[in-house]
Amino acid sequence: MKYGICALSIVPCRLEPADTSEMVSQLLFGEIYRVIDERKKWVKIRAAHDGYESWIDRKQHREIKREEFMSLEKSPKTYSIELISLLRSLQTETFSPLVMGSVLPQYSNGVVAFSDQKFEFEDEVLQHPSMGRDLLIETAFLYLNSPYLWGGRTPFGIDCSGYSQIVYRMCGVDLPRDASQQAEVGDRLSFIEEATPGDLAFFDNSEGRITHVGILLGDNKIIHASGKVRVDRIDHQGIFNDEMHDYSHHLRLITRVIK
Repeated sequence: MKYGICALSIVPCRLEPADTSEMVSQLLFGEIYRVIDERKKWVKIRAAHDGYESWIDRKQHREIKREEFMSLEKSPKTYSIELISLLRSLQTETFSPLVMGSVLPQYSNGVVAFSDQKFEFEDEVLQHPSMGRDLLIETAFLYLNSPYLWGGRTPFGIDCSGYSQIVYRMCGVDLPRDASQQAEVGDRLSFIEEATPGDLAFFDNSEGRITHVGILLGDNKIIHASGKVRVDRIDHQGIFNDEMHDYSHHLRLITRVIK
């Protein structure tokens, strides 16, 4: 088996091996993956942090050795928490942009390293995070007003499950990629009155499929990606959108991941 690392700021992950195929997710800098299939121009990957499978352009694939993959997979994570930062290569003196939520491999004293490359990173980081409700809510608000983008995982475009996933990931907990998968994680609560800030709320469509997720804030509020990352009211029926003067999502269940 081959292994890789995302060496660019953002790499689109597609459903099928074609540029015209829909983007189902994104890799951010420093995220690692296994290679599970190959075509002439495409590589099928399984992301290490959530097991999600997709296709990436071979030109955006950076291979690493198995030993390095295993080391990076087990090592504590450090994340960029600036909206956008610059990473300076110590070999070529060139700069690469990074977005919030990027992983900084082997970060130490402002230096990022993988394979035979080293980079200088001078912005603020979130190092070895441990899950806490205050940190989770603070991180959630960093994405406020980010536009909605199907398959997105960045402040410049993010979908509902990508949003909950990246917020939890930056706080030390890896969630699956899709809302229906995330709904299987944690303990289910019986009533919305039992919920506390940081719990996850899931919503279904007319066919009963879970298609939406958001992070509860307390005071009958929820932050979620719908058109943009926004704060709305929530009750036992669902999310009430003040701009629409109507319910936008039907509540299905609530889970608690943070004990």
